[in-house]
Amino acid sequence: MESNALLNTTLKQIDLVKVTDCIPAHVMDSISVEEPLEIRICTSVDGKAEYKNISVTMRTPGHDAELAIGFLFTEGFISVISQVTAVDRLEAPCTRNNDNVVIVRLNDGFTPITSALDRNFYTTSSCGVCGKGSIAAIKTVSIFKDLAPISCSIALDILYCLPDLLRAAQGNFSATGGIHAAGLFNLQGQLIALREDVGRHNALDKLVGHALSANLLPLQKHILVLSGRASFELVQKAAMAGIQIIAAIGAPSSLAVELAKEFDITLFGFLRDHRCNIYNLADHVKIEGLAGMLDYPTALDQKIER
Repeated sequence: MESNALLNTTLKQIDLVKVTDCIPAHVMDSISVEEPLEIRICTSVDGKAEYKNISVTMRTPGHDAELAIGFLFTEGFISVISQVTAVDRLEAPCTRNNDNVVIVRLNDGFTPITSALDRNFYTTSSCGVCGKGSIAAIKTVSIFKDLAPISCSIALDILYCLPDLLRAAQGNFSATGGIHAAGLFNLQGQLIALREDVGRHNALDKLVGHALSANLLPLQKHILVLSGRASFELVQKAAMAGIQIIAAIGAPSSLAVELAKEFDITLFGFLRDHRCNIYNLADHVKIEGLAGMLDYPTALDQKIER
């Protein structure tokens, strides 16, 4: 839905002073671009277009249509891609930064979920949606919640390869060292899609927006690989997309583990250097290559090996 002409640059060159030992030197370096993106929806009521501001998020420009669609889906505003007719940039010649406003046009007669519309967000690149009143307010029920799980297996040696495969595909991270990624792999370890952003939640929304637009949902036979930690919000967004397996290179939070158990999502953390922690293993997911299996501890406050 988005042409290359609409994609802003994702990198910026700056002059900085680099200090090695005690010696300073002027060098040019790349940093990730961070700019606000305002997401609006356009609905038709009695033949009249009505616009509503939904969110402002600090993101890395690029794949903005996917970001907007993915956000609306993972936050419960829309449930299928057919509810979206177009994603446009703001067309106002006298307005600055038109590239930082996208309008998601919805089907005539379609009214987004009211409870979702009651939440206007300001989201940051570091923490995602902040200031929600309670867990109940952010625990959006997945449209795939009642979908029967699919039995599948993943080889441990494939799982251990995923962080390197993710890093190899991260072009912006190689240039800046300062950007998150969400990667979608099949069970054979092949990369299906990857999105990068300064905000980990934005990277996942872009990925889900891509999958929704390509009619790939639900993602039951895929593995979501996160370049950093697994927060509650990321697990919630994954659950909305029907993802059964999440592998994070960083740590999960306590609420992320609880939500993974609630949605029967297999959750790996600290996946690196041929090691990982298994925080939840769904009955329908088998791991090939394990030398036996232990019972899971029930307490979340036990010390986690790092």
